[in-house]
Amino acid sequence: MSYSVAREDLDRLEPEWRSLLARTATPTVFRSPAWLRAWWDEFADGRELALFTVRGDSLIAVAPLMQEGSRLAFAGDPQVCDYMDFTTAPGAEAGALSALFAALVQEPWQELSLWGLADGSPTLQLLPELAGRLGLAVEVDLEDVCPRVELPATWEEYQGGLSKKDRHELRRKRRRLSEAGDADLECLRSPDDVAAALDDFLRLHATSRTEKALFMTGPMARFFRRLVVDLAGEGQVRLYFLRLNGVRTAGVLCFEGEEELLLYNSGYDPAYASSSVGVLSKALALEKAIGSGKRCFDFLRGAEPYKYDLGARDLNVYRCVIRRT
Repeated sequence: MSYSVAREDLDRLEPEWRSLLARTATPTVFRSPAWLRAWWDEFADGRELALFTVRGDSLIAVAPLMQEGSRLAFAGDPQVCDYMDFTTAPGAEAGALSALFAALVQEPWQELSLWGLADGSPTLQLLPELAGRLGLAVEVDLEDVCPRVELPATWEEYQGGLSKKDRHELRRKRRRLSEAGDADLECLRSPDDVAAALDDFLRLHATSRTEKALFMTGPMARFFRRLVVDLAGEGQVRLYFLRLNGVRTAGVLCFEGEEELLLYNSGYDPAYASSSVGVLSKALALEKAIGSGKRCFDFLRGAEPYKYDLGARDLNVYRCVIRRT
């Protein structure tokens, strides 16, 4: 089959892109048009969007890139986007990536930076070889880890898979929470409900740690609000609050896939730290994921100890940098 590669406009491409993404094995929100649009509108900052497509009989790949000087990279920022990759039709990865790379080498760049590539990515497997054939320099480095829990069918099975120490600690924390008062996990899903609760979530986010408060600048908060509401409109947001005696003490923002729940961000009120509301809000969200039949709970980037206490195992995320010699 012959392939054609072209640059496209986001508005015109969006419906086809959504359809293609839905057919992939991992239709993560980080590679969605909604994500790119929200980030680009807030943080483009003079960069040029380079949105490429590969077509055969139909659309088989989308490459959301941006040009900044002599550097071509995935459009976005690894500080807010945990995974990234080209979106390719299942079974067409080799042909699509070969055609795409042949077109990309004609573009004016000295460095091609492909970050956020999860272990097992076809891009990570195929592109270094394609670049090496052309005499280009290739570096593949570990960028971060995304701890994940492969979920069993029941909460009892999940607890049984924890170490004896971690299982005891989780039960002890839940018991102390119940002793502190009436506790429940609130779940918000609709765009209106999520939008109305974002002030509470951002307050909990900022008060939980100083670095989180510094991270949530004005532009970041605008991006965050728009993104979350837009994705809620697509049915991909679960905003949880752990309430104690009716007070929202901790918040957990999750993105929902067909078979997984991704914990994107969280926060808690330090005044309730003695009741372990921070870690328990995450444990209860994980319990909800099991109850809804999810197969994976992804804590996303960062090797915080609580993730491993809850049974997570690392998925490596890599950066592939290709340079003209």
